[in-house]
Amino acid sequence: MSDNIPNVTPPVAEKISHPTTIHNDTRPDDYFWLREKENPAVRAYLEAENAYTASVLKGTERLQTDLYEEMLSHLQETDLSVPYRYGDFFYYTRTEEGKQYPYYCRKPAQPVDGAEPAEEITLDLNAMAEGEKFLALGQYKISDDGNLLAYTTDVTGFRIYNLKIKNLATGEHLPDFIEKVTGGLEWSSDGKTLFYGTEDEAKRPYRIFRHAVSEKDGSNDSLIFEELDALYRTYVMRTRDKAYTLFYFGSATSTEFHALRSDDSTGTAFCIRPRETEHEYYVDHRAGTFYIRTNKDAPNYRLIATPADAPDFATAKEILPHQATVTLDDHDCFADHLVITLREGGLPRLRVRDFESGDSHDVTFPEPTYTVAGDANREFDTTVFRFRYASLITPSSVFDYNMTTRERVLLKETPVPNYDRTQYISEYLHAPAEDGTLIPISLIYKKGPAEDGDAPLMLYGYGSYGLSMPAGFNANRLCLLDRGAIYAIAHIRGGGEFGKPWHDAGKMQKKRTTFTDFIACGEFLVKEKYTSPKKMAMAGGSAGGLLMGAVVNMRPDLFCAVLSYVPFVDVLNTMLDATLPLTIGEYLEWGNPNVAEEYAYMKTYCPYTNLVAKPYPATLIKTSLNDSQVMYWEPAKYVAKLRTLKQGDAPLLLHTNLDAGHGGASGRYDALREQAMDYAFLLKQWGL
Repeated sequence: MSDNIPNVTPPVAEKISHPTTIHNDTRPDDYFWLREKENPAVRAYLEAENAYTASVLKGTERLQTDLYEEMLSHLQETDLSVPYRYGDFFYYTRTEEGKQYPYYCRKPAQPVDGAEPAEEITLDLNAMAEGEKFLALGQYKISDDGNLLAYTTDVTGFRIYNLKIKNLATGEHLPDFIEKVTGGLEWSSDGKTLFYGTEDEAKRPYRIFRHAVSEKDGSNDSLIFEELDALYRTYVMRTRDKAYTLFYFGSATSTEFHALRSDDSTGTAFCIRPRETEHEYYVDHRAGTFYIRTNKDAPNYRLIATPADAPDFATAKEILPHQATVTLDDHDCFADHLVITLREGGLPRLRVRDFESGDSHDVTFPEPTYTVAGDANREFDTTVFRFRYASLITPSSVFDYNMTTRERVLLKETPVPNYDRTQYISEYLHAPAEDGTLIPISLIYKKGPAEDGDAPLMLYGYGSYGLSMPAGFNANRLCLLDRGAIYAIAHIRGGGEFGKPWHDAGKMQKKRTTFTDFIACGEFLVKEKYTSPKKMAMAGGSAGGLLMGAVVNMRPDLFCAVLSYVPFVDVLNTMLDATLPLTIGEYLEWGNPNVAEEYAYMKTYCPYTNLVAKPYPATLIKTSLNDSQVMYWEPAKYVAKLRTLKQGDAPLLLHTNLDAGHGGASGRYDALREQAMDYAFLLKQWGL
């Protein structure tokens, strides 16, 4: 849209030759130098791109303000989460108008001397954020007696989490301070010992330590596990009944668990089952029995039970057999009940089983597309299962479900001021892929959109790691819906909507299926007259940014605009650099480019490698300088190269948050302003 572009000159990054040769194939990488984070020229380039983006969007300032105020109008700024019980207290968070961060709080579960229980603020993130440009809370773990809080925070965005311990009785911090804690955090039963993980140079959680409280910096902590295989990551967790601390070792295709009784913090953990190629299993415990979800000879998982003191998969009792069309996503053990999360037809549902009788029943949901998952279920001896439900139309809602009486009680639906749900319609469609497979699409629009096939539409996608994209509620989208736009989610292969087979069909040497599925969804929406190529935008982030880059190279004519967040677009160069976070572990998702055949396949879709001289749609790419998952230089290099190749006058914009990480701004108001900028760009392309 040439009339939308001001007379400003975009930055031109310097070209410095840096060829890479592998498998007798030489690829130029003229923007390799943008990796030099401490180089003043790199910072200058990123700031120049920010200035250029601001200049191109000049004239949308009023619109951005309007969008921000609209989003704010749908936010109940002073609010309270639903309290959950853990031990002798109810825990919750609350927000206050004008404050960027929540307060973490608790109240005694029982009145003291008949008085109303007083609130205790366990963490004031607003106070903790003073003087910081970024703040993220990682772990938040209360000791069994409720006296101590172990927590981790990151003030960079680079996921550098440091551990502190707070005495909740006195409000004072203990001398303990441990740097770079990752991979979980758990207390022993007596509250005298912490188990925690640390990372290696590539930010892979690989060690687990035992820490005695008040031992300060951790220099005397005992190393109890070290994972040397770079494909595997470690994590420490605890069963809901508090009986066992579990130590997890997992790759993308294999897991191994070790268990230690929580009342034996100085003991030695035992292996439940050694790791095997292509075998993933997950463990919970109840009454001396391990309940294990396993995909051994069962791609969609089955559930088995085996004695905890002598676990044996061969003689284990089968609780839920494998089902070809139903995926077992999760399982939660309680004193008298088992809750199983299933996925069928691409949608989740819950099944409750009574341990004593063996009877089971399903919990059903009314809308055509939705998301549901267990919420804060910290208590083991209970008949109530708490879950969170949402849809594209229904705001996030917390329910308590009585597993015995089957009574469902809505505790709270997130308040959304100035919202009338009766004005919106959601649908669950299916688009035929190239091979005939039907790809689900969840979408929402306001009643009365254009019926001429020319409505503006945003098609969102991800399609990686076996992750299902939830069709949940986001009040910010109302800014688009109320202007006549449609919001759609393509549930493409590579995700997990239909279990492991769905994931396997869109990874490794089948990765291109993810991209062609997305294109098929776009073509279907055009064919069915929901939109047209001149009004259809696409959006995705991280691995979804790879999707954006690959699809726009393949079909730039199908979309009018691209919103790409922290995009993984420099696939070959990143996957050839084993020093970077995620690289080695993700050989099992994308492939290992050191293997000639896998390199050749990855080269066919790598967005950065496949940029060519042709017209590209309007593009806004967002990144963060301190991103540790997709380094800022990937989108920076991509934009620098594309500027030299793209034809036509559609805008190409890069914006870098210089003080954040993978998720962007950490403060809630700052995040709304970032969203307002994105939507202003999009509305401008739609002519709205």
